[in-house]
Amino acid sequence: MTATLTRASDKQQVTAVICHLVKPGQERKYEQWLHEVSAVAQQFEGHSGVSFIRPTDPANPEYAIVLKFDCYKNLQNWLDSPVRRRWIDKAKPFVQQDQRIQVLTGLETWFTVPGKRGQPPPKRYKMSILTTLAVFLVSQPLSQILGPLLQFIPSLLRALILTFLTVLLLTYVIMPRVTRLFYRWLYG
Repeated sequence: MTATLTRASDKQQVTAVICHLVKPGQERKYEQWLHEVSAVAQQFEGHSGVSFIRPTDPANPEYAIVLKFDCYKNLQNWLDSPVRRRWIDKAKPFVQQDQRIQVLTGLETWFTVPGKRGQPPPKRYKMSILTTLAVFLVSQPLSQILGPLLQFIPSLLRALILTFLTVLLLTYVIMPRVTRLFYRWLYG
């Protein structure tokens, strides 16, 4: 098992992304296992939800399990539990290789660099500084440009639209470029 576990504050929600490469022809059995093990995980303290990302390319049958817990300690209790180990053993006939686990606690999801999987996230203060600057530099021009066009919309709806556009731009356009631009400082 390969794991990148970032120790977070015990009061902060954490997300674990667990990847399995499924053997061809075993998808149905794996999905059944996936639903059963998810039901067991829900019984553990602090479980906050689970979702699945199914493969879109038959040539790369990798599934991702996105598992949320209320804090690092409770997630670790599940990951280290004998119950989970038994379920992982049950999955071995369906998977091609050991699972990969990455634990994310928040901002670092914006600071992942393609091809650098498993790299520890940057220091939190660095992520906070760059995120603050990026949000400011995106939200201000958006407000100036779109504000007058949206002035006839109720203020809460206007704020929601501007926030949505800011997050969309940050996620898909700005933060990947900021991460590449400041890579040496972030990961130095």
